[in-house]
Amino acid sequence: MNLSFEFVIEDTRWDAQNLAEIGARVGTSLSEHLTFPEDASAVVMACDDAVITLLNKDFRGKPQPTNVLSWPSADLASDVAGQVPNFALNPELGDIALSFETCIGEAEAAGLAISDHVSHLLIHATLHLLGYDHIEDTDAELMEQIEIDVLAKLGIFNPYDINDETQ
Repeated sequence: MNLSFEFVIEDTRWDAQNLAEIGARVGTSLSEHLTFPEDASAVVMACDDAVITLLNKDFRGKPQPTNVLSWPSADLASDVAGQVPNFALNPELGDIALSFETCIGEAEAAGLAISDHVSHLLIHATLHLLGYDHIEDTDAELMEQIEIDVLAKLGIFNPYDINDETQ
């Protein structure tokens, strides 16, 4: 089944980024790689650093901006590290927030196309909605490999190679 994203634009600077087109491409690519319930969807709030700072403080106790946050509608995490999470039964997977300044700044600093970075963040956040995580190394390896595979289908190179080369 195909995944769709509904975008709620809270910061009009996002209007120039063609989020609906990026979301459609990401949803199709994720749907070719993973199984979703029929009519699966996620709501994405495209906001700014001020809004995401408040959300990050309220929900994670971290009073600073971040690139993306996610709130799954169900806890699908596996009880065993490195294992695939449980299948989502609810087609409403959850909510995502993207911050304009942080996303744009990260893309520019890394020399990435903004659409490529936003695609990666949508994939990453959607995997969190599906119960994937990166706290344990085996979970991180599983999650990152899915990200790499889905990004490759979109013609986007492995973003973790950048991080490996700069460390």
